[in-house]
Amino acid sequence: MKLASLKAGGRDGTLMVVNNDLTRMAPATSVAQSLQQAIETWDTSAPALAQLAADVDASRIGSQAYDPELLASPLPRAYQWADGSAYLSHMRLVRKARGAEMPPGAETDALIYQGGGDHFLAPTEDIPIRDTGWGLDFEGEIAVITDDVPTGVSIEDAAQHIKLVMLCNDISLRIIMKPELVKGFGFYQSKPASSFSPVCVTPESLGDAWDGAKINLPLKTIYNGAEFGNVPAGKDLAFNFAQLIAHAAKTRELRAGTIIGSGTVSNTNHAEVGSSCLAEKRMIETIETGEPTTRFMEPGDTIRFEMFDEVGASLFGAIEQTVVAE
Repeated sequence: MKLASLKAGGRDGTLMVVNNDLTRMAPATSVAQSLQQAIETWDTSAPALAQLAADVDASRIGSQAYDPELLASPLPRAYQWADGSAYLSHMRLVRKARGAEMPPGAETDALIYQGGGDHFLAPTEDIPIRDTGWGLDFEGEIAVITDDVPTGVSIEDAAQHIKLVMLCNDISLRIIMKPELVKGFGFYQSKPASSFSPVCVTPESLGDAWDGAKINLPLKTIYNGAEFGNVPAGKDLAFNFAQLIAHAAKTRELRAGTIIGSGTVSNTNHAEVGSSCLAEKRMIETIETGEPTTRFMEPGDTIRFEMFDEVGASLFGAIEQTVVAE
């Protein structure tokens, strides 16, 4: 089952069901007005939405052409957006870039920060930048949406709370980030609004690519029209989503509609698969030549993230954005 949110309908959008090949979509307001409402009532709404999606697939009900330009991020805003750093190869490179050591226990204890969930960019919305000296960077990630997760949930039980999967562009301002982190309170100014794929999907619809807590397909990154990375998301993953959810819920409940991000998808064999962000590429260049040659993003630059199944069909639609001067 594939779900989306039409931009129309207020700040939480209007819930839509999308057919499997991303060609048709239909309102799901007979079941729930918004995705947030649906996830809060998932036990009853999910079967009804699945039937509606099947009806769209079979052309049994009226629908309209799928158009990502009409869609917000699946959750246009979220009560909680918590982003991990599950790929240690990424963490090692970006920390080395800012002269920081790996945190103690990095290989055994997941790292998560709490992002701003009050507003997300739409998947095809321009990325505004007020100052190109801030070091604008894209970050391609996988993200999941949970139902209600109890405090202290076990890793074994955490996986059952993953209800939807999507892609994420966790936008970062690298030059602002370093002095901000030195202050010891973590990200804030260096993390403007993120964006998510036009469509989110139920784990079971991913078939064998979903193993219960991670997705085993490559994330393709196209930067300024050229392939920048095609990085397997299930490889070199130190913490899967069950582990990230259990970590986030150690001392608090996670209420329905919580988004958990994987952190930038990264593999250790960068030369073969590329990268999912500029910071990695710049650090690799620094290691190899002594200085980075890839600049950060500027107005006019474009970024596209997409994931394809084994027969080449797009699973989530594409995050496709252009940088504009604000």
